[in-house]
Amino acid sequence: MANPQNPARTPPNQPPATPLLDRVRIPADLKNFSAEQLKQIADELRAETIHAVSQTGGHLGASLGVVELTVAIHAVFDTPKDRLLWDVGHQAYPHKILTGRRDRIRTLRQGGGLSGFTRRSESEYDPFGAAHSSTSISAGLGMAVARDLKRLSGKNGGGYRDDRHVIAVIGDGAMSAGMAYEAMNNAGAMKSRLIVVLNDNDMSIAPPVGAMSAYLSRLISSRPFLSLREVMAKVARRFPAPLERAARRADEFARGMLTGGTLFEELGFYYVGPIDGHNMDHLLPLLRNLRDAEEGAPILLHVVTRKGKGYAPAEASADKYHAVSKFNVVTGTQAKAPPGPPTYTKVFAQSLIAEAEQDDRIVAVTAAMPSGTGLDAFGKRFPKRTFDVGIAEQHAVTFAAGMATEGMKPFVAIYSTFLQRAYDQVVHDVALQKLPVRFALDRAGLVGADGATHAGAYDIAYLGCLPDMVLMASADEVELAHMVATAAAHDAGPIALRFPRGEGFGLEPVPARGTVLEIGKGRVLREGSKVALLSYGARLQECLKAAEELAARGLSCTVADARFAKPLDTALVERLAREHEVLITIEEGSVCGFGALVMQHLAWKGAFDTGLKFRPMTLPDAFIDHDSPKAQYESAGLSARSIVATAVAALGETAGVQPARA
Repeated sequence: MANPQNPARTPPNQPPATPLLDRVRIPADLKNFSAEQLKQIADELRAETIHAVSQTGGHLGASLGVVELTVAIHAVFDTPKDRLLWDVGHQAYPHKILTGRRDRIRTLRQGGGLSGFTRRSESEYDPFGAAHSSTSISAGLGMAVARDLKRLSGKNGGGYRDDRHVIAVIGDGAMSAGMAYEAMNNAGAMKSRLIVVLNDNDMSIAPPVGAMSAYLSRLISSRPFLSLREVMAKVARRFPAPLERAARRADEFARGMLTGGTLFEELGFYYVGPIDGHNMDHLLPLLRNLRDAEEGAPILLHVVTRKGKGYAPAEASADKYHAVSKFNVVTGTQAKAPPGPPTYTKVFAQSLIAEAEQDDRIVAVTAAMPSGTGLDAFGKRFPKRTFDVGIAEQHAVTFAAGMATEGMKPFVAIYSTFLQRAYDQVVHDVALQKLPVRFALDRAGLVGADGATHAGAYDIAYLGCLPDMVLMASADEVELAHMVATAAAHDAGPIALRFPRGEGFGLEPVPARGTVLEIGKGRVLREGSKVALLSYGARLQECLKAAEELAARGLSCTVADARFAKPLDTALVERLAREHEVLITIEEGSVCGFGALVMQHLAWKGAFDTGLKFRPMTLPDAFIDHDSPKAQYESAGLSARSIVATAVAALGETAGVQPARA
């Protein structure tokens, strides 16, 4: 076996030498290699992953932790016939390299390049798209049951025995979400053949692993052991019911004593593990045993891995290089953006800290995203008032609702896209009871490299339809500070504020503590007479640029910042409609959002009966692929140029520009 690839010995701008990996075009090619060669392929795959992500940025730590597991699964199973699902997708970069996408791996998360997550339209080796957590077991069970149903009906493409396997790989972090347990509970009752691989990279579940654990796992996964167990089970079923139950419990207890899988056994899974997820000598024979096992209960294979494995800077980092920008492979030093205005996330955190220093009833809740939402800073200042509930958005919302009933002031800091996972709780547990829960929606609008799966496109629409919900959107970082203060002061019911990813505009200093805004009142930044631009959120600066260009064309333009979508500043909206020939709303959200709320109000006031030309500018009714945020908004038709084109077209002017959308 060749020496393992050492990224530190490879010049940072040159791809590593990968002689064996170069011979792998698709996973089937792995079947031509010995176990020793597969170990070298794993070493080379790790080096290739490190170099590729150093060029693009992305989620590195989780991918490094599953290199050996990825090679072993693809070497043993027959993908894409066998369905392999990766939960979340953060761990799927090595999988992409092995499945015919190596030539494009350095386009990862770039415009027109590979997605950072699994994606059905990208490859037949991605049977299910995943970017949100804890979906793999549910989807895998659905595939397994569909396989079984088609077999029973004979609709399996020619009458052959459909013996395909379904393998779902889920991380221990994703196991904190209730959906995973709902799926396991259902799977245990269904008895469809399904293999769930629990990738435990935090040592949060597993005891120490070693040779004895590996031996026991191979033993209990072997066909002789499984056959003997089934024989004993059949014998036991002939006993009277109390004795049969006792025999079954004795079997579970004995294996639980050996391996620690009692919880999964209670859910109906046959538990195997834990084993070292980096040891190919353990992985390969065990996976073959599971592949060749007779049908029966679903199986949970528990592997223990190390996030960031094999790359010293990642192993030494507190976050194991979970998500990185471009970096130097030799030193691990990540590229830093030039100094600029503070990020919205940082402003939110600082503003919330300022409010919490004045009010000890303020608490903060996040669902496994403390650094992404800025609550890591809040947690350092107020550790006992910060609650990270894990990947459990539904619980987070109702947990906050419970605190609100007792007079606390909970802020649920969450990405807009992830609040979708807790919508029933927002409706039933918060809005219906008119509880003052504050929702801080980070990553509102388009989010760049994470693409459509993480876009915060829908919160205006899905929150705007709820009675008594107050909605705010910050036009800049200073406005965000004011809106945090406003949310802290609001006790009449639920309130949400949305803000985008990235840096603010740096137009003026952010106050140490925000000023409470009057609920439901906007502001006018520029007065005109011909065209009115009513912005909701961070497109305000584009509106001001558009106004300048329109003025240069002789078209007088008013620019207003709505601040609130609910309650709407109806007096401002009616004045803009009454005093201008064209009214355009601009928002970083989907159809049925802010523009729809404005349009409905004006329709009932009869504004359209007198000839008002109204144009709602929203995100297009389509999913927008990953790219830079600037390119995304340009393609979405929400740039200053598109605003000008829309205004000119509404007026019927011939100015050589086209409206954003017909």
